[in-house]
This record gives sequence, C-alpha cells and structure tokens, in this order.
Amino acid sequence: MIMVIRAGVLAVLLAFSSIAAATWISSAKDRVAEMAAPPQEAVAAASDVGYCNPELKRVLRRVLMSCGLVGGGAARGCQPVQAKNVATMSGNDFNALFQPMKDRGGIIQFDLDKSDLDNDDLALVDKVFADQRGASWFFVVARSSPEGTVEHNRDLSKARAEAVMSHLKDHFKDPDLEKEVGMLWLGKEFAQLDTKFCDWTRSSKESCGAKEINRSAFVAWIDCQL
Repeated sequence: MIMVIRAGVLAVLLAFSSIAAATWISSAKDRVAEMAAPPQEAVAAASDVGYCNPELKRVLRRVLMSCGLVGGGAARGCQPVQAKNVATMSGNDFNALFQPMKDRGGIIQFDLDKSDLDNDDLALVDKVFADQRGASWFFVVARSSPEGTVEHNRDLSKARAEAVMSHLKDHFKDPDLEKEVGMLWLGKEFAQLDTKFCDWTRSSKESCGAKEINRSAFVAWIDCQL
C-alpha cells in the first residue's frame, strides 16, 4: 500500500515538473522572439502627417536631387525645367503643396525689378531660418511678377533666391548650410501665387495684390520624413 502511495506522489511530482518546464521553455521562447523582432517603425511626427503628403515628398525628393542637395553638390539651385517632377505639375497644384506650411514659412517681398533685401526682408528671413525645430531642408522659392521678358524674369528671380542664400551664409555661418538650403527660381512662367498668399507672414505691410505677391521669395523649413 505504501509503495502505491509513493508511486502516486512521484507521478504527481513528475507531472508538475514537466508542466513547469514546458511553461518556462515557452516563456523563454517568447522572450527570445521579442528580442529578435525588428523595432517597430516610429510614428511620424504630426507635421509629417499633416502636410507631408506623398506628392509633396515626390516633389521634395526631385528638387533635392536636381538642385544640388543630394549627391554631393552644393546648393546651387535650379529652375523647374531641371526638377522635372516639378515642371510637369500645374502651377496651382505646385503652390497647393505649400499652403499647409503657412505657419512655418514667410514671403519675402521685393520692389519692382529689384533683388535687394531691405531690413524688413532680412528680419523675416532670420526669423524663419532660426525656427528650424529639427527640420532638415530649408527652401527658397523665388518668383517675379509678369512685367518684362521671360528671360529677364528668370534672371531676376534667380537673383532674388541668391540674395537670400547670400544673407544666410553671411549671417548664420552655418557649416552645413549648403547641404540644407534648396533654391528654385520660377520667373514669371511657372506657379504664380494668387492673392490668398497675401495672408501669409510677409516682409511688407503695404497693399498686396497679384503683382506684389509674386515679386517674392517663399522661405520655409520643411521637416518631411523622406
């Protein structure tokens, strides 16, 4: 009788040990699987979700590659014809991409046929550029109003973009500047702004119409995750 009882106790102990071992092994496997699993992709920042839609990212990537920021080139800038993915868009569609960045950007307004920056222009450039907030790319998109020839306005808008770039170099002494700043000069032939952009932060407090808003350079940090 005693032998039967001992055998029963031994069987119970063996069964308990087997269950405990199996549970421990299963738990260990789960821990190993958790350690080996790739990290979860970080959730994009609100700004990326808000305005960094796929179309803006495609334009941004094309501009970065075509205008000197990717591939080791300096921030030499370019015209839309060089950034082909931009040139194939309508002007209204191109401008619509930047409308959600109203709070991150500013519009530097120039006098007719001029590319000089006055004190109000400089102050706005400095304010926008200083507010980087971890963003990677600073865009300068210059335009001109319809007066004059196509060729003259291409040169004028290029001079406006370069005036902003020259000031950034002189004022901020940022060693990474030429890897951060992308320039486009649109002349009068592509993506003219309409008057709703007069509601943006502007360097001029004077009246704003279709001509005035296009004698300008749009500046903004873009913090899209490419």
